[in-house]
Amino acid sequence: MRVILHSDLNAFYAGVECLYRPELKEVPMAVCGDPLKRHGIVLAKNELAKKIGVKTGEAIWEAESKCPGLTLVAPQGRLYQRYSQLVRSIYEEYTPYVESFGIDECWLDLTATGRDGFETAEELRQRIRREIGLTVSIGVSFNKVFAKLGSDLKKPDAVTEITSEDYREIVWPLPVRYLLFVGRQTERKLALMNIRTIGDLAHCGPEFLQRRLGKWGLLLWQSAMGLDQQEVARSGDYPPAKSVGNSMTAIRDLHTETEVKLVFMRLAEEVAMRLREQGLFCSTIQISMRDNELFSFERQRKLARPTQCAFVILETAMDIYHAEQYKTRPIRSLGIRGVDLSWADAGQQVSFLPEAKDEARWLEVERTVDDLRSRYGKEAVLRGRLLSDKALSGLKSYTQIDVPTGTLPGSSASPHLRPAKIYREVM
Repeated sequence: MRVILHSDLNAFYAGVECLYRPELKEVPMAVCGDPLKRHGIVLAKNELAKKIGVKTGEAIWEAESKCPGLTLVAPQGRLYQRYSQLVRSIYEEYTPYVESFGIDECWLDLTATGRDGFETAEELRQRIRREIGLTVSIGVSFNKVFAKLGSDLKKPDAVTEITSEDYREIVWPLPVRYLLFVGRQTERKLALMNIRTIGDLAHCGPEFLQRRLGKWGLLLWQSAMGLDQQEVARSGDYPPAKSVGNSMTAIRDLHTETEVKLVFMRLAEEVAMRLREQGLFCSTIQISMRDNELFSFERQRKLARPTQCAFVILETAMDIYHAEQYKTRPIRSLGIRGVDLSWADAGQQVSFLPEAKDEARWLEVERTVDDLRSRYGKEAVLRGRLLSDKALSGLKSYTQIDVPTGTLPGSSASPHLRPAKIYREVM
């Protein structure tokens, strides 16, 4: 029988913030995005805020209406990554099979170690609290689905074990949304079939669910029956990417085609750079759009030949945008994704068409820019168009200052030298 653990760091972002500011433990607090950048939602909250009713994912104004005086803290992504790695390094002392499920969750496979799952989970819980200062909830079971479910049952700072003997008593009475990958849409579909608990799902039978929901229905039935056989990936092993994408919520609504193209330009460059870094080509470009009433849609187009060129990605994205003529309401956010991926070392069909030669020239320029950015930073070389509206294109804000060259560090004053133009980041 396999021994699988799922660990979930409790209120991770909030917990890390409290390590540096202990006074935050005594007041209701939430880690939130910047409302000025249209990211005004709750990312994490401490236990005091949770008891008052503050929920992850809700707007800041909703949280403050429930909890007047709620202390808001800006997120620190790099700090959270550092603590995630510290916790992961503890897991890797116990097993080489550690698979991340987000920044604050991991599966561990202890089967080959001969360790007792519950005892090891208790040891991990105590070590993380003592050595890192964070609390963790851990589920112990014989497959990944039930281990994940177990970590959700008792929070914070607890261990829950679900065995092959007692899973029917523990799991089947629970609402079907407790099952991994059952979201709101799937829960609504199942409710229409009078399936409300995991036990209801298990008793439906695979044929009925497969007929109504296809392969997904069969997968859900297998999960409810404890038949999940997914392997825990070895630490450092990652499944091949199915897509490479990026999205951006604009700092203000987009009303014109010029504004849309400016955001698409920045996104296309990011997607193309990541494709080149990973040695991938994409054969289909997909765009996503969301308007100021939060209605969203996606459209995609197949390319004549695979690409990793930002110029091609941008032109295709704009062609899709023009074809849809989506101009009924202002746009709030945009996204670009490259799908149908292939490896660069697999070779590409040679084309002598003029557009292929143009793409080759653009690609050569973009690879040179990649090299410069890797040395001097991502904003060392920029398209001039992006500077026309730095806030909209997601760039840092800079102000130009004229400084006599002789006053710069390492230089000597000389009346023959012109003033140097330097740029200072506006904090």
